[in-house]
Amino acid sequence: MAITTRTLGRTGADVTVLGYGAMELRGLPRGPRIADEDAGRLLNAVLDGGINLIDTSPDYGRSEELIGSHVGHRRDEFFLASKCGCPLDAPAGAPPPYPHDYSPANVRADVEQSLRRLRTDRLDLLQVHMSPSRQALEENRTIETLRELQRAGKVRFIGMSAILPHLADHLAMDVFDAFQIPYSAVQRDHEDLIGRAAEQGAGTLIRGGAARGAASAEKNWRTGPLTQQPGLGQRNWETSGIADLLDEAGIAPMEFILRFTLSHPGLSTTIVGTASPAHLAGNIAIAEKGPLPADLYQEARKRLPLP
Repeated sequence: MAITTRTLGRTGADVTVLGYGAMELRGLPRGPRIADEDAGRLLNAVLDGGINLIDTSPDYGRSEELIGSHVGHRRDEFFLASKCGCPLDAPAGAPPPYPHDYSPANVRADVEQSLRRLRTDRLDLLQVHMSPSRQALEENRTIETLRELQRAGKVRFIGMSAILPHLADHLAMDVFDAFQIPYSAVQRDHEDLIGRAAEQGAGTLIRGGAARGAASAEKNWRTGPLTQQPGLGQRNWETSGIADLLDEAGIAPMEFILRFTLSHPGLSTTIVGTASPAHLAGNIAIAEKGPLPADLYQEARKRLPLP
């Protein structure tokens, strides 16, 4: 079996429905400890496993450098996405999220730094990070700067890493080729907006599509509210009846979570991060199964209602 591909909207690029998110390669103190050689083996396993999209960011510690040093020689095998607006150096002692800067000088500096670290001459997709308001983008002439980088050949397509409340405004601007949006069975707040993005011809990169399925995170999404909006959707996994449904279908919760995400008709790809080869192999095996059966997907949507 192989991971299926979908077209990333108007970019025309065929990307695997499972992409790799490199945030888990950022290293200590915010990520797991990982040796360079282990990161290299993992990144090559990503490509050898059939994944053809890698998403990273200047904010992700050493991830860009590790990608460049270990799979830079395989650059033509994958679609490469990074971000801009990020501080070149994380403020000392300050917890994330760090203040971002969408000015022309900083956006260009981000791109030049990413190109050096990634050992490449172009980014396939440059995404504005942290979902700034339309006003911030206009005041900083961010879109004009992105267009200039496109004309210079350093960036092929432009995108937005978007969340509520600004996602609707970003869609209305009609300038972004792709959107990176959080979504899963236990975080469905953006479900309709993902569909709207696809209808407009934009590609969609879904993050959080495996609901950060490590053991501790799994416990949280099993007991937490089914929305990120405070005060809404207080039904949770354990009170929804979804566990009984999965028992009947013979599907484990983590398989269900990822395949539920893959079932969204507006999805182009979902980026899942890990520093574990076993977790990577498990994600690939699940992705190869594709979306949920239609009847199971529809019943699950009834039991896990939108906020």
